[in-house]
Amino acid sequence: MRKTLGWLLSLVVLIGTMGAAGSTAQAATAAQPAAATDIKDQILGIPGMSLIEEKPYPGYRFFVLNYEQPVDHRQPWKGTFKQRLTLLHKDVSRPSVFYTSGYNVSTSPRRSEPTTIVDGNQVSLEYRFFTPSRPDPANWSNLDIWQAASDQHRLFTALKKIYKKNWLATGGSKGGMTATYYERFYPRDMDGVVAYVAPNDVVNDEDSAYDRFFAKVGTKECRDKLNAVQREALVRRAPLEAKYAVAAAENGWTFTTVGDLDKAYEAVVLDYVWAFWQYSLLADCASIPAAATASDQEIWDSIDGISGFSAYTDQGLETYTPYYYQAGTQLGSPDIKLPHLKGLSRYGYQPPRNFVPRDIPMAFQPGAMVDVDRWVRDNAHQMLFVYGQNDPWGAEPFRLGYGVRDSYVMIAPGANHGANVAKLMDGEKALATAKILQWAGVAPAAALADAGKAAPLAAPDAELDRRDLEREPQLRP
Repeated sequence: MRKTLGWLLSLVVLIGTMGAAGSTAQAATAAQPAAATDIKDQILGIPGMSLIEEKPYPGYRFFVLNYEQPVDHRQPWKGTFKQRLTLLHKDVSRPSVFYTSGYNVSTSPRRSEPTTIVDGNQVSLEYRFFTPSRPDPANWSNLDIWQAASDQHRLFTALKKIYKKNWLATGGSKGGMTATYYERFYPRDMDGVVAYVAPNDVVNDEDSAYDRFFAKVGTKECRDKLNAVQREALVRRAPLEAKYAVAAAENGWTFTTVGDLDKAYEAVVLDYVWAFWQYSLLADCASIPAAATASDQEIWDSIDGISGFSAYTDQGLETYTPYYYQAGTQLGSPDIKLPHLKGLSRYGYQPPRNFVPRDIPMAFQPGAMVDVDRWVRDNAHQMLFVYGQNDPWGAEPFRLGYGVRDSYVMIAPGANHGANVAKLMDGEKALATAKILQWAGVAPAAALADAGKAAPLAAPDAELDRRDLEREPQLRP
């Protein structure tokens, strides 16, 4: 009886509705669909999101934004800070790439290689504690790899409601490390990871891999030439430090953090060989002066052009305080033996503690990198690591164990710290491109059937695809 009454009531309601619809048929026919909410309004509808500016770019919408994040994700009630990010919007129907450099975010429209390959959207996040994305007051104990990964997770969770297609994480150098740590702590967020030139200093006190690297990289002729200039810079320490003092006075450089000009000078000189291989190619050895006949100015210019005499001034260190803090607390930093500088080097490779203001406490956590390394070896799924053959940072890479699935480590021959998929050998380049397309859910049928037919989906754009290769500071033990 109850079922019968319910059916009759539904029928009466349906008839009434049809009658009302008939009386307004003309108005219903004339009505237009509601306009879709503008993407900027959708983004700004996320709680805690605010607009800094929008910059026009053909074929995209580009936004510079702030997102309110907890200072401590474990205790979110203890305050928030504004974290800067950018959004290169293509279309919500396209996949998205989560990019981080591990440093400051660029506020100019740029497109990472995976974003070009998948023709997608790109979210770029500034790393916590890099200004202006720094809590005030700054409790430096909240700067660690888990907190940073949690920043990414929280932002992804908010944006995934708008950008519902597949997501990839990517970054180079510290950004590649960041993408890897994000995957370790939140492995269900991303559909794939592309980590470029990501160092993996598992045991901070064991750095013999770097000694082996510098003993064989490039050619003996080039290695000897670089070592000779580095040695000569210390032999001529007195006249070159006098030039350094003049440059410091002219530029307003000070040396409070590192201690004094002498320590800063040697730190720059010791960076010389490392920085050459990090940013230059074997062919660039032709531009290195012959140390025995070079003038003081030629030695100075070569060291300054490759290492940069501003690097260890207070002004040069200030931007990278968060970097050195992490190097001295979790990431670790490389050390190398320098037999050709015996009797000339006063300090050796100085520790990160020397490059962080003394009022910031630091304590190294040896288990942090061991944990990540073990997780990658056992659990990597749809992860791609790309290294450059002649990049010092590739001396201690991430490695894959037997438990991984659909994951790869590839090395670009002759490449430096700018190694990418495009610089891989043809077979690996095709496979890497096909996998990135597959993980993003946009692989054409031809590429699924034959990796050799995989190619980037977005047309090249010289400005958008330009790499701003930032001269990152060297990590220290």
